[in-house]
Amino acid sequence: MLSGYLQGRAFGERFGTSPPWVLALHGWGRSHADFAGVLAATHDQQALDAIALDLPGFGASPAPEEAWGAKEYAEFVRPLLDEMAGGVVIVGHSFGGRVAVELAAMVDDKVAALVLTGVPLVRLGQPPRPRVRYRIVRSLAGAGIVSQGRLEKARQRHGSRDYREARGVMRDVLVRVAAEDYRPALAAVRCPVEFVWGEQDTAVPLAVARAALNLTAEGRLTVLPGVGHFVPAAAPAALRDAAVRYRR
Repeated sequence: MLSGYLQGRAFGERFGTSPPWVLALHGWGRSHADFAGVLAATHDQQALDAIALDLPGFGASPAPEEAWGAKEYAEFVRPLLDEMAGGVVIVGHSFGGRVAVELAAMVDDKVAALVLTGVPLVRLGQPPRPRVRYRIVRSLAGAGIVSQGRLEKARQRHGSRDYREARGVMRDVLVRVAAEDYRPALAAVRCPVEFVWGEQDTAVPLAVARAALNLTAEGRLTVLPGVGHFVPAAAPAALRDAAVRYRR
């Protein structure tokens, strides 16, 4: 059942009965529901005391009024930690992991550990340039020669799936976070960081996790054979076990 958080500006689901010590942050285009298998009770385990949040612009939470980066998302989520038990373990998938790293860098005294999966934290090479045809249409639109409607058609044809599906301010958010550098935030995180990665993740390859691991003060890498990008659904027990490992 959905509950309101952060003065009703965000929504999510509460698990367990005691003060929550796990905060779960989902990936781009996803919602809190991704973490049901990680946090809910099973036939032989109790539910973790946790909050799975819909980040602004996803699920039931309204979008921000302007294009936020991961740091602004972290600032937004930050007061929620005051409502949780001490020593919060933040579990972040993909985009949610970007927010988690920025949050831990801000308030390391409140965060016991990060559990990250499929998070594009480190760029291994130069980002691919847009196709020539799109760059031409974009230039012509900037000069007022072609319409915004034609530019949008070019975006739909040449953009990534996430870019095509994003609307309004959320498209601007996507462009902003895709260009961000998370190496300074990773270096500032003092708590343990466990990377739980699908060996077959093609969206964010295992090499990204290994590169990010080298930037952490106290890191650990758990590789999941045969698993792809959507670890919360494909291997929920691995994320659950990692979170419990750092419970204070």
